[in-house]
Amino acid sequence: MIIKKTKERLEIQQYGLAGQHSAVKICHWTKKSLRDEDVCYKEKFYGVHCHKCAQITPAVLWCPNKCVFCWRVAEYMSPQKAKLNDQPEKIIQQILKQRKRLLSGFGGNLKTQQKKLLDSLTPNHWAISLAGEACLYPKLPELIKLLKTKYKARTIYLVTNGLYPGMLEKLIKKKALPTQLYISMSASNKELYKKISKPSVKDYWPRYLKSLAVMKKLRKKINTVIRMTLIKDLNMQNPEEYIKLIKLANPKFIEVKAYSHVGFSRKRLEKQSMPSHQEVRQFAKQLAKLSSYKIKNEKKESRIVLLKN
Repeated sequence: MIIKKTKERLEIQQYGLAGQHSAVKICHWTKKSLRDEDVCYKEKFYGVHCHKCAQITPAVLWCPNKCVFCWRVAEYMSPQKAKLNDQPEKIIQQILKQRKRLLSGFGGNLKTQQKKLLDSLTPNHWAISLAGEACLYPKLPELIKLLKTKYKARTIYLVTNGLYPGMLEKLIKKKALPTQLYISMSASNKELYKKISKPSVKDYWPRYLKSLAVMKKLRKKINTVIRMTLIKDLNMQNPEEYIKLIKLANPKFIEVKAYSHVGFSRKRLEKQSMPSHQEVRQFAKQLAKLSSYKIKNEKKESRIVLLKN
């Protein structure tokens, strides 16, 4: 399902392809953790095990949006529904195989903590967030349940753009919720969403609002997070509009994060589009002032601030 040219490009970018439509990649912070240099903000904020993280996707090239800030291969993604029909067991087994292969080179690095590397080969944190839109995979509930039961996942994070509320409801119905659900928020209104996310579906805004409403129902069941990507001179205004949207979802946490000028986003945005950590913190303060959320934590290296209700 992935054409040869695109497959080669993904492999050059160190994606480990699994089956017809899934992939895994070793995160920059996982590499740092293996060298005992630092950990990702998710470990600092929520206590996940950074070195045991499997950053994966069951829909590597399929997404209805082509967000201007996306560092992924958005230009090669298809908005159409593909036949994403690999079985969850097959996907997980191949991801584990590819992940082990991608980690194998660290054994020869003198800075690598060898005990930590050995421990990392059995992931216990699964971040379903790598590329594409995971909610397009029809067997997502079965995948999450399998990770919880057979593969004893300690934490499972699912990141979605919010355009598939039906899948979120399906996860509830099938008792297959992740331990933490993210909905991305890069715009404060319908017009700005269209400009930044460039959705291919016409009813993107009603879908998005419905997903926020579904998130609100999950507050007592799992951790819920709104993740904001701030782009200088584009979406860092009207904090009161963001608060109106955030109240629809009533998440436990808000992550306010700076856009990073990396990957394919460099073809769409300028380096000057990256806000500083101080600018991100200032915007987070504005959100806090307008709501019951308070600044709980931050990580300057990632230019991210955590708000908690």
